[in-house]
Amino acid sequence: MKSIIIGFFLLSVSFSYSQHIEKIFPDDFLGIYKGELDITTENGQQKIPMEFHLFATDSINKFDYKLVYNKAVRNYTLVVKNKEKGLFEIDENNGIVLPTFFNENVLHSFFEVQENFLSTRLDFTSENTLAFEILFSRLQNKTKTGGISKEIPEVFGYPITVFQKAILRKQ
Repeated sequence: MKSIIIGFFLLSVSFSYSQHIEKIFPDDFLGIYKGELDITTENGQQKIPMEFHLFATDSINKFDYKLVYNKAVRNYTLVVKNKEKGLFEIDENNGIVLPTFFNENVLHSFFEVQENFLSTRLDFTSENTLAFEILFSRLQNKTKTGGISKEIPEVFGYPITVFQKAILRKQ
């Protein structure tokens, strides 16, 4: 009986330890993820097929990073700047390079283009699932509140006008 209890204890400790093994980005997340992208705007909602591909290349610190929206392919390069600090870049291979930050299995970016703010979030929620989100706000829709005293500063808000979300499964 004692050996069964010890065996169960060792098994549970081993299982608990395996649940807390830190994943290394991007190496532990390579592959093809597929699903459906929900796009919500003020005009309604639509769904389109979506894929995310992440693969190693022959170059050190560079990975193929591909988004596929309804069969339209966007080929990018993920560049490792400082893996330990979570610093990466998405190179659109056209002169546009977006800084990104990886923390707790989520790759974040925040940028402005053509008078719009965009926030992207790729959450590797499990070994086989990726939650993908894009928030979009027009600069022209900026709101201003506060600013009535030293203690209450001016605050600018950016209403979200487009929300995109997909749950993608690793193939």
